[in-house]
Amino acid sequence: MRIFFFFLTSQLVLSSVIATGARCENGFSGPAEIYGRISLETRQFFENGAYPDQRSHASGISAEVTAYLEDDLGRSITVTPFVRYDYGDPERNQVDLREAYLLMYGDIGNNEWELRLGIDRVFWGVVESRSLVDIVNQTDLLENPNEKTKMGQPMVHGTLSGDWGVLELFGLTWHRPRSFPGKHGRLRAPLIVDTDMTTYESRAGEWNVDLAARYTNSFGPMDIGLSAFNGTNREPVLRPWPPEEQRPENWTALVPHYERITQFGLDTQFTSGSWLFKLEAIHRSGAQNSLLTEEDYSAFVIGAEHTIYSILDSNADLTLFAEWAHDGRGRRATNAFENDVFLAARIGLNDEYDTEFVASIVKSLDTDSRVFGAEFNRRISDNWSLTVEASAFSRVGQDDALFYPVRRDSSASVNLDYSF
Repeated sequence: MRIFFFFLTSQLVLSSVIATGARCENGFSGPAEIYGRISLETRQFFENGAYPDQRSHASGISAEVTAYLEDDLGRSITVTPFVRYDYGDPERNQVDLREAYLLMYGDIGNNEWELRLGIDRVFWGVVESRSLVDIVNQTDLLENPNEKTKMGQPMVHGTLSGDWGVLELFGLTWHRPRSFPGKHGRLRAPLIVDTDMTTYESRAGEWNVDLAARYTNSFGPMDIGLSAFNGTNREPVLRPWPPEEQRPENWTALVPHYERITQFGLDTQFTSGSWLFKLEAIHRSGAQNSLLTEEDYSAFVIGAEHTIYSILDSNADLTLFAEWAHDGRGRRATNAFENDVFLAARIGLNDEYDTEFVASIVKSLDTDSRVFGAEFNRRISDNWSLTVEASAFSRVGQDDALFYPVRRDSSASVNLDYSF
């Protein structure tokens, strides 16, 4: 499958370049662009791994290139391949098409329509710590465990907008299974997740047709989004394999299983001067909890963001974040945010190098677990930029089933990006 993607990506990019040259020769005025970034990464873990074969150092390289073509009628093609090679964990190696879609648009009376056909990325939500409503695309946890990096998803995406708001309809197929670290990787469970044994509740498996819809509008200072999804869950439940009655004495694998779920979501943001008040909430049915029992549940993230401009009469701005994440399943939740507080501060110097500092903490209200984070971003030149990140796990005890497996995975990383 990876070879197929690499071949398809190469052909699409090559076709885009050839088409660009042909258009120029024939005098077409529509724009054409190729841009992207190449990233060098190195990461050092402060402690030896909790499990055998885990490595304390990882390094690699990734590249993301976008080719954009537009004809004289405004129709466009966007192709964005992504490639990553990781020296420390072969499971992180990946070739993916983040985007490869045709965009068309027009008018219907006083309304505007837009249609995207192909592979695309869609982002829903307003909060900083963990977006609950964002469910269209699979999360690329291997790229970044913060759940904000998304893989490409084949879709038909139609949009109708007017004074009454924006309505988006989605038809999705070919489910993208989530990737997990291998035996050499960090930030993993004690047992290796065997993605080759992935199972689905739907008889159609990964080709099940998923449906989604979202309505958004603004009412004065309030932005609101209402969403619905019916289809294959993006978050797997991890089952021991083989079943208990067939299990050998030393079994070492977990198998991802994806159920069919229905989810209704709400995301809203209220702006009042330098304050932003945010809420994301979902109700999901059909999913299994950490005890492998089906349980309908509701969850929410609520919080506020406040910006202090020109601190100490300088050009710098300080933004403060506070959010509370709650999952109705409590300790039966399949994520680490069942009852947690997120606090963060971001300082932007607003200088010519876009220098930025971020510090954060996630504190469990049910245990003593804490996760500290720090980030530094700065442009070195017009093409080069630097990112330094660090994370630390503190006071993680055995009573925290989701953070305890990664208790020794505090680390620091350096990324050097070249953009063109």
